[in-house]
Amino acid sequence: MNSLHSEAQSPLLDRRPILIVPYMWIGDFVRCHTVVKLLKAQFPGRPVDLLSTTLCAPLADYMPEVRQAIVADLPRKRLPLAEYKALAARLRREDYGTALVMPRTWKAALAPFLAGIPERTGWLGEWRLGLLNDLRWGERKRERMVDQCAALALPADAPQPEQWPLPELRVPAAEIAGWRERLGFTHTRPVVTLAPGAVGPSKRWPGASFAELARALSAQNCDVWIVGGPSEVSLARVIRDRAPQARDLTGTDLRNAILALGASDVAVSNDSGLLHVAAALGTPTIGIFGPTSPWHWAPLNPIAAAVEQTVEKLHCQPCHKPTCRLQHHRCMRNISAEDVLDITRRTLGTARVA
Repeated sequence: MNSLHSEAQSPLLDRRPILIVPYMWIGDFVRCHTVVKLLKAQFPGRPVDLLSTTLCAPLADYMPEVRQAIVADLPRKRLPLAEYKALAARLRREDYGTALVMPRTWKAALAPFLAGIPERTGWLGEWRLGLLNDLRWGERKRERMVDQCAALALPADAPQPEQWPLPELRVPAAEIAGWRERLGFTHTRPVVTLAPGAVGPSKRWPGASFAELARALSAQNCDVWIVGGPSEVSLARVIRDRAPQARDLTGTDLRNAILALGASDVAVSNDSGLLHVAAALGTPTIGIFGPTSPWHWAPLNPIAAAVEQTVEKLHCQPCHKPTCRLQHHRCMRNISAEDVLDITRRTLGTARVA
């Protein structure tokens, strides 16, 4: 087998592209830029591509050293074999030498197998013997997802480094300027962008709290933008009902949110994919955490603050559950808008000085 780390072929001579099959959640997709950096440091002559959904594809446009995104919107709950075969045909034309498969499902490894990619690396996972030929063990011993994903880009026996390369999203200033002009955003006031969505209601700071924050920021001469997908439209409505000056930028195109966060002075977000986007852009970012642990799930990039409730010690926190099993949601409700406003103002002051 021609292994990614085999001595049989010199890394300096190998020019075959590498395909990364990432998790298709926005934050996990951003994390995979760490894997890209690790691969390019070892194999500078090998292009790196990302398999992507339509939703995540705009992220790849702003990731340094990513050649392209291979877009395929495959259903999660069924197996359309014809679509997998069509994807495999596309992958075969790219002549990949290696595929790194991050998800543990057997379906994630199917297209690289059907495409005949010579080396297919991934964790043992579910029923993947044969689909992968560079199987790794010990995933469960690595507590963070970034540790699990990044380890696949290193030799199986390599020690974990103290610090992984940080994900990056680079948006050209001219693109942001053109976007602002198209939307009529010509003001020079500080911009705070709110990302009120998250996967699972337990990770969402209450919409009324975001609304209180937006109203206070608008009163203090800030422009407030709201970003998110279609499922955040109702949250944006709650915020704008109490802070009508806030601009609703929610929609189906992730690129719009990327540009808004890149144009912002500060971002305030739940533990969600857009938290990772903002941090990777280098925007000063405040993350609000309730049922999830910042150590496990905060961006690898430094953020301005990780806000957690401090009113009382909760025995159930962190639970890492999408819904509050005890139905009180105190881990989020105990975080006051005043506390987040104070942190936002201090972060704005630092950002404006810098």
